[in-house]
Amino acid sequence: MDNEKLLRKWLANKLTDSEKKEFERMDDYELNKRIVDSARCFKAPDFSSEESYKALRNKLDNRKNTKVVKLASITTLLKIAAIFLIFFSAVQLYRYNRFTVVETEAGQIATLKLPDSSSVSLNALSKITYSKSRWKNKRSVELEGEAFFEVAKGARFDVLGQDAIVSVLGTKFSVNNRENYFEVKCFEGLVNVSRNGENQELSAGKTYRVINNTVELGVTDGDSPDWLSNFSSFNSVPLLQVLNEMERQYNVEIVTRGIDAQRLFTGSFVNDNLEQALLSVTIPFSFEFEIENSNKIIIYDSE
Repeated sequence: MDNEKLLRKWLANKLTDSEKKEFERMDDYELNKRIVDSARCFKAPDFSSEESYKALRNKLDNRKNTKVVKLASITTLLKIAAIFLIFFSAVQLYRYNRFTVVETEAGQIATLKLPDSSSVSLNALSKITYSKSRWKNKRSVELEGEAFFEVAKGARFDVLGQDAIVSVLGTKFSVNNRENYFEVKCFEGLVNVSRNGENQELSAGKTYRVINNTVELGVTDGDSPDWLSNFSSFNSVPLLQVLNEMERQYNVEIVTRGIDAQRLFTGSFVNDNLEQALLSVTIPFSFEFEIENSNKIIIYDSE
C-alpha cells in the first residue's frame, strides 16, 4: 500500500495491525504524529478526518518547500568528542610514559642532575633510563654499566640492575652492573641490595659483589669511586673483567693468547695513557703485549 493511502487510513483510525506497523516505519511517521497531536489540541473533538488530512497535506507540502539546514546528529558529535578524548589521552599517556635516556661512549664520563637534584656520574659505556613525569611518585632509574650516585634525601630511591635492586633514602654509593659482574659500594649512609629474594644492608665503607653468580662482601675506603679521579682500581677481580674495563676506557679490542683470564688481579690502571695502563696490568703476571694498530691489542704469556 502506498504511503498516501496509509496516511488516510491512519487519520481515519482504520489501519490494521500490520498496516499500523508498516505506517510506523515510515520516515515521516514521527512528524505526522506531532502535527496531528498538535491539531487535536486546538480543534473541536469532532474534527473531520478528511479535513485533517488536507491540513496535514498542506503542512507537509509547506515543509517540503522550506529550506532545511541539517545539523550534525548527536551520534556524529559523540564520535568527534570521542576522537578528541582519545587523542588527548594518548598525548597525556605519551608524556607520562616518556623516558629520559643518558648514555656515555667509550672513554667518557658524564655527570647529570636528576629531577630531585640528586646527581649521577656515569662511567664509560654506561646508560641510565628514568621518567621525569613519574619522579615525584617514584624515584627510580635503570642502570646498564657503572654509575656513582649522590642521592638527595627524600622518598625511597631505587637503582634497577639486571637481577637486583639497590635502594636508599639519601646517601652516596656506586653500582657496577655489567655482564657476569655486579657490585655495590656504599660511601655514605645506608644501602639495601635486594637480589633473588634476599636483602643485604650495607653501611658506609662496605661492598657487595657478585661474580659469576657468587656473592662476596668486602670493604672500601674513600668517599667516591676511583674512576672519577681518572683511574680504574680492582680488588681480587678476574683479569677478564679488568681487560673489559680497559676496552671501555680506551675504545680498543684486547685479544688474549695462551693466558688464564680468570686469574685474579689487584691493582689499578690510569684512564688517560694506554701504554702505561697495559704495563700496570701485564707486569704483575709477566705478560707481554703488542699494539697491532690504533685499536687492537694482543696480550700473551712471555714464557
